[in-house]
Amino acid sequence: MAHPTGSIILGSRSPRRLELLSQIVPREAIRVVPPRDAEEAGFDGLADWSEIETRLVEIARAKAADVLAQVAQGSDWSAILTADTTIVGTSADGNLHVLGQPPEAGDWQKVVSGWFQTYYFGKTHAALTAVCVAARDGGIESRVVRTDVAFAADGTAWLNWYLETGEPVGKAGGYALQGAGSLFVERIEGSPSNVVGLPLRETAEMLDAILNGGFSG
Repeated sequence: MAHPTGSIILGSRSPRRLELLSQIVPREAIRVVPPRDAEEAGFDGLADWSEIETRLVEIARAKAADVLAQVAQGSDWSAILTADTTIVGTSADGNLHVLGQPPEAGDWQKVVSGWFQTYYFGKTHAALTAVCVAARDGGIESRVVRTDVAFAADGTAWLNWYLETGEPVGKAGGYALQGAGSLFVERIEGSPSNVVGLPLRETAEMLDAILNGGFSG
């Protein structure tokens, strides 16, 4: 990938996304400008994969528009990168359920425990990340990347211990693949970094398109 002539602006509050992006872009070339509006559209009432992916893209593009409004008159930059990750589980009746971050208030341990018992143990769920890259010339590209994650069926013995670590807090789906949550994983199909919050190969491809001539869309 070509070296950016201006900053790659990461529109995210996530230290994990910054760490991941730093693996493919020099850290000194990254500027973090989080979206000002923390409110995001929800997934209530969305019943199929297409609707969920469309909403994810809408969220990532809204973040990009927020950041663009902050930096449009600012210093030189090459691209704005935003993303949104969620976990989608399938219940016993075959219905899809979007699992965001655990609630900040109340008994989050009970909520996460329910997710593990209902959607994770002995089953496969999907991690979806919408990545949005906006160029200075107005070009914009969005892509949804899916990774399927299978959890072992015998993880119940570790669940209370895992909840006590506090690691699920602030994590999409209530677990961290890059942390102790990996002990539950039996198989991954697709990008591991996508589960953490930023699919590296796909993000590199999108940034490369910008730095080597741009794209439209």
